Amino acid sequence: MSDIRASMHRRVGRPGKIEKARDPRRALARLMRYLSPHKASLGLVVALIVLSSMIGLGGPYLMGVAIDKLIGKGSVAGLSAIALLMLASYFLSNLFMVAANWIMARVSQSALKRLRGDLFSHLQALSMGFFDTNAAGGLMSRLTSDIDAVNQAVSQNVTALVASGITMLGILAAMFALNHWLALASLVVVPIMLGFARFVAKYTRKGFRDLQARLGELNSVAEEAISGQKVIKAFRRGDSVIQDFRAKNQAVYEAGVYANSYAMLLMPLTQVLGSFFVVVLAALGGALALRGLVSVGTIATFINYGQNFTSPLRQIANLYNSIQAALAGAERVFEIMDEPAESDEGRTSFPASGMRGNVSFRGARFAYAPGTPVIKDFSLEVKAGQTIALVGPTGAGKTTIINMLTRFYEIQGGSIRIDGIDIRELSKAELRRGLGLVLQDTFLFADSVLENIRYGRLEASDEECMEAARLAEADHFIRQLPRGYLTDLSERAGNLSQGQRQLLSISRAILADPAILVLDEATSSVDTRTEARIQKALLGLMAGRTSFVIAHRLSTIKDADLVVVLRDGEIAEKGSHDELIAARGFYYRLYLSQFKGNPI
Repeated sequence: MSDIRASMHRRVGRPGKIEKARDPRRALARLMRYLSPHKASLGLVVALIVLSSMIGLGGPYLMGVAIDKLIGKGSVAGLSAIALLMLASYFLSNLFMVAANWIMARVSQSALKRLRGDLFSHLQALSMGFFDTNAAGGLMSRLTSDIDAVNQAVSQNVTALVASGITMLGILAAMFALNHWLALASLVVVPIMLGFARFVAKYTRKGFRDLQARLGELNSVAEEAISGQKVIKAFRRGDSVIQDFRAKNQAVYEAGVYANSYAMLLMPLTQVLGSFFVVVLAALGGALALRGLVSVGTIATFINYGQNFTSPLRQIANLYNSIQAALAGAERVFEIMDEPAESDEGRTSFPASGMRGNVSFRGARFAYAPGTPVIKDFSLEVKAGQTIALVGPTGAGKTTIINMLTRFYEIQGGSIRIDGIDIRELSKAELRRGLGLVLQDTFLFADSVLENIRYGRLEASDEECMEAARLAEADHFIRQLPRGYLTDLSERAGNLSQGQRQLLSISRAILADPAILVLDEATSSVDTRTEARIQKALLGLMAGRTSFVIAHRLSTIKDADLVVVLRDGEIAEKGSHDELIAARGFYYRLYLSQFKGNPI
């Protein structure tokens, strides 16, 4: 992987870089698609909310009836009956709302499960270029905090929002049925509230979108700091990491203050408007009552309705923060899902006998950034069963050639053929089924040792996994672990040494039984004695297989059929080890620089 690192800093373009989405309406429409399969349940939720709201409106009306018709008569029995009816109406109203919330919770979690699954599946379909240019912490933020923001709004606030809207409409209808003058006076507050909401929306949407972005950056810093603790401690960079975290944390703080400052304006504004609403109703109702146009019970009913009318407005104001955060989170989720997936279509297949291992590079070219070629017109014929050593200084293009062969990156010119078939005509799954990789950067999963080996071939038996470990000289150290092959590894196998991790990676490749073997500095992290044992095992594994070996220690590739010397993305020399030593060219100088310390 060394030449990738060397070339990364030269990249000018950033393939796969995410651009900010700016269309919350589109994000909302796309979110609704995840709810659309649950139309029947959503219809039931709306019906229950309507019942809850309508029954709840009976309470204030019954109170007005009691004031006008029963209190003056001193009818205790009538008042008791009205009280029981009011109690029943509030009980049923809340019962229907509980049922609506329960159904909505199931619907929302089902929709979010699908959204989360779609996002994760799409991430698996993206190219290596995308992951090279997007921090892991930022991507984790999309899967966690962004979807959590959507979850908060959809699962907890949708029913409250719908109930508030239906309650407001019901109250208006009841008001107009009782007295149209008082009802018209009530409508004064609506355009004022909508105007304030529109003003605040413009700024809160931007604020919450920026807040989610800053949280993603903070997560990236935290994820790197936690996973890179050994390097941080070894180079005494704890203070530097803390400063970096504080800077990102400050950015989150500033974005959060900006977003919430505007969002919180709605709550006090609605309270002021609610008080104004009650004053208007009381003043106008009192004037009408003095003229005998309305009864005291009607005024009391209107004031009660007025308070109930502003309550949903205040609730909507409360929900606004959550809704804006959800829209910002949804935008960021859909930005990832809009990234083009890596194509994996193949029109050609290998014969039933499988891949033989003849490999042909014909004028292959590749550049990570336009105008900065890494591989230039690379041509090489490899016969099945040959061992090819790729050597050269850091950044020469050795690992890039492997990445082109495995289609981690697509070539940008020329062709690569296996058994006469252009690899672009094959599906990536079929191509990689015939390849076995042992990379310089070993990655193991937080699972048992046995399951990490089995990752090479999932249908393999326990005995086959153990045999692969024996061939890789890993069996001895595995059996010394607390639970042997059943020992659980920590994240990134932090409870093993680097050499032990490499041995497990080699075991995994042996189990895969590939036609073409790729060894990228496979023994770089083991001691000389272990390296000798591994080399012996690898020679048995490579027998009869096409093998590409990348090694900086030239002593490990003396037995290769062909040594290809790369320099600046081109073939500087090729031949056997002895032929290249005899030629006294670039390879000869590389060899001397390792064993005698002479300059290249």
